[in-house]
Amino acid sequence: MVLDLFGALKGALKFATYSIDDSVCRLHYKATVLILTAFSLLVTSTQYFGDPIDCVSTDDIPQNLLDTYCWIHTTFTLPSAMDLKVGVEVVAPGVKKTEVGEKKVYHTYYQWVCFVLFLQAAMFYLPRYLWKIWEGSLVKNLVSSLNSPVLSFEAKSEAVSLVVEYLKTHLNNHGRYIGYFVITEIMYFVNVIGQMYLIDKFLGGEFTTYGTDVIKFARTEQRDRVDPMIRVFPRMTKCSFYQFGSSGDVKKHDTLCMLSLNIINEKIYIFLWFWLVMLCVVSGIKLVYRIFTLLWRNGRHLILKARANMANQADVDTVCNYCYAGDWFLIYLLCKNMDAVHFKELMASFAKELEENKDFLRKRNNKDKEYTV
Repeated sequence: MVLDLFGALKGALKFATYSIDDSVCRLHYKATVLILTAFSLLVTSTQYFGDPIDCVSTDDIPQNLLDTYCWIHTTFTLPSAMDLKVGVEVVAPGVKKTEVGEKKVYHTYYQWVCFVLFLQAAMFYLPRYLWKIWEGSLVKNLVSSLNSPVLSFEAKSEAVSLVVEYLKTHLNNHGRYIGYFVITEIMYFVNVIGQMYLIDKFLGGEFTTYGTDVIKFARTEQRDRVDPMIRVFPRMTKCSFYQFGSSGDVKKHDTLCMLSLNIINEKIYIFLWFWLVMLCVVSGIKLVYRIFTLLWRNGRHLILKARANMANQADVDTVCNYCYAGDWFLIYLLCKNMDAVHFKELMASFAKELEENKDFLRKRNNKDKEYTV
């Protein structure tokens, strides 16, 4: 069953108990990784879709030998025959009699599609892997049991006190924490750009305009259009097979091959084009938002207030007034993971603690200018 093949991916669909990033990051390391891994499995599962290549056997050449040879040594098409009329001038786009010295385009990528897709999945997960190392389960350890709405008064008070004590002790010392996260977000953005460049090189420079070409193709009259997917992923190609003749001379066999796997490949890469463009735009907007939160203190106030809508707004203002960007980011993550009522009490206790020790904290902050991120 096809569903059994993807059964191993079910576990990856589960969301983590503790959130240490946001939805944009999850689009990269969860959604995209799942998509690429599923596509890689799909391409390798040729038993569900027939043979990846079928060539027309001639003379006494065994069918399996011819198919294997053309698969290993690649097939080719002729660019000069790509725009000719099928059924009148050519048997298929890019397939006609080869003239001496005529340019050929060899299609070598289809052997590597499954491996490249898997490599891309690993590259999309790498920033997440690094961020988990840098984050060090800090949010998980601080939240502890405060993510549960059902908690005894003693357990809740003790857990809140521990978090308040940590935040007070390490106040304005989380510049490196948010710095690592910003590096992670930049890695996500750079990775998307790099992935598009990698695919473009892999497909011989055809991927950059692949999506727009398909859109233009859909809007063109049937009689005037040439399918760009056929150009990138030809379904019919040529293959030259050489063997010794009866007298010892080299005998050339020119055969026609059908790449049924390209029917799947063309759909995969048209989806990836739109998906990666979307990720690129969203990730770019996210970086602008991150710069906004780093530079505008009042903006951080508004964002935390909107998230912590049950907390006392005066307490949130007090906390934000004493915190730099790193502390704000950690508190924001705590707000995402804690029960709303528990977070309300955390803000009240932390604000009270800050007000009671404001003179000491101001003196300490003056000595810690390097943490003014």
